[in-house]
Amino acid sequence: MNIESLISMAAQDAVKSLYGQEVPEKMVQLQKTRSEFEGNLTLVVFPFVKMARKNPEQTAQEIGQYMVDNCPAIEKFNVVKGFLNLCIGQGAWLKFLEDIDLDEHFGMKTAHEGSPLVMIEYSSPNTNKPLHLGHVRNNLLGWSLAQIMEANGNRVVKTNIVNDRGIHICKSMLAWLKWGNGETPESSGKKGDHLIGDYYVLFDKHYREEIKQLVAQGMDEEKAKQEAPLIKEAHEMLVKWEQNDPEVRTLWEKMNNWVYAGFDETYKKMGVGFDKIYYESQTYLKGKAKVEEGLAKGLFERHDDGSVWADLTNEGLDQKLLLRSDGTSVYMTQDIGTAEMRYEDYPIDKMIYVVGNEQNYHFQVLSILLDRLGFKWGKELTHFSYGMVELPNGKMKSREGTVVDADDLMELMVEDAYKTSMELGKFDDMTKEERREIARIVGMGALKYFILKVDARKNMLFNPEESIDFNGNTGPFIQYTYARIRSILRKATENPESLESEVSLSEKEIELIQKMSEFGAAVEQAGKDYSPSGIANYCYELTKVFNQFYHDYSILNEPDEHKRNVRLILARNVAKIIKNGMELLGIEVPERM
Repeated sequence: MNIESLISMAAQDAVKSLYGQEVPEKMVQLQKTRSEFEGNLTLVVFPFVKMARKNPEQTAQEIGQYMVDNCPAIEKFNVVKGFLNLCIGQGAWLKFLEDIDLDEHFGMKTAHEGSPLVMIEYSSPNTNKPLHLGHVRNNLLGWSLAQIMEANGNRVVKTNIVNDRGIHICKSMLAWLKWGNGETPESSGKKGDHLIGDYYVLFDKHYREEIKQLVAQGMDEEKAKQEAPLIKEAHEMLVKWEQNDPEVRTLWEKMNNWVYAGFDETYKKMGVGFDKIYYESQTYLKGKAKVEEGLAKGLFERHDDGSVWADLTNEGLDQKLLLRSDGTSVYMTQDIGTAEMRYEDYPIDKMIYVVGNEQNYHFQVLSILLDRLGFKWGKELTHFSYGMVELPNGKMKSREGTVVDADDLMELMVEDAYKTSMELGKFDDMTKEERREIARIVGMGALKYFILKVDARKNMLFNPEESIDFNGNTGPFIQYTYARIRSILRKATENPESLESEVSLSEKEIELIQKMSEFGAAVEQAGKDYSPSGIANYCYELTKVFNQFYHDYSILNEPDEHKRNVRLILARNVAKIIKNGMELLGIEVPERM
């Protein structure tokens, strides 16, 4: 149990005993005592004044006295207006430290067989182009959210839905047929996803030229977009694909396999993965069947042109297309099919979709449709909506000139980490292999932390240069502190296993124990809010508090053996919590830097 929970229970007990009232935990407001007052935690007394039928000061005085008399952890108190400042005793702090030290996974819960099953979908790439900066934010958020939900005692299934069919895929295929001359990833030396992305860009280039020519001949631009020979050919290919044309299907399979090999390489570099991958080519037919089923039940309606729609006007929305007049499906249909397949595969209690905020409306509609179709988690599905991420103009060029390529970005980060570490002399006593490995850990840590420390709902600007800084709110600052602590622990001649109960703790040491004890609450809050940034900011705060303590107090050179042992135990537990916290963000921490 952490300090806040203990004090909260003591406050509830005090109110019940003194005023005969049961109060819920959320009514107990605790905050850190302000620096100008004596105390560690402050209880806001105003919610209990009516129950006490006394003024705030008298109420605080009564509750404070009861808590001192009945809770051994509380040593003394003082009252400032309606605020009760509580001082935790030295013995209690040492006991908290001991509890933290004995628990390898302090602050995190373990799932069991009956725990809720949470499915998290993230990544969702198209097989017509490589992963880009937007995918980087998506994958990092999805992976971190999965770790956080697990740390809150949930069973988690990480899934990916690959958009492997549709007109965009046919564009790449058609361009490769027309201008590829049999090029392969092996013959070109390119990753498969980059090779296919190049042909998607090539299609667009020729398509634009055709539109331009048609407009020059007097055709309206909108009509030209539909009448251009290339787009007509791509649509014909899509129809053939849906009709299982063997030639088209063979080409589609070959090119998609090139892309998957490329994606796997990128995911591995990024340090993310999935328990189950779904493919739209396998789910869209299920979606069509589910829509037809809904149509038969009167949940949807067919228009004169043969298209199928959902009328959502009663929900304050508009009508939503589910099947086109030619019978082909749309994204919504595919998402319904994917939901059906997942529901068959897993007894899902909670479904979380990690998708950008441009799809807010889509998921609002999907939730209504899944609920109508009888999925128990449909109404409660969570769209973990996040903002755009961009780079400052001119910071780096991508292969395609329009989007920032994920592979290029990760390569740049590792190289920048290598250069910065060399300039700061951090690699002086390391082998070439060690330098490369630490540059990878630091570069990827810088990238992940910079993206994850920002509230996911906000748009953000990712600046590679700012992210690789060994000071401030950055990944390398936290990683360096961890490595420094590990170095101290390696140099220590003793590895204390128990605490001396009579040792006197300084204010900085108490502050550090208090900050460590908040880890469990930070994990719980991050799970409730779906907020990796909450964990990132906790790790930074803990690191700052440790560095302030380390600046003022020696560990290895402390002459008093008991004090030295306490500080070694403090240090190793800060390192443990940093490591566990950073793991929740998918970030590695190096043993030396």
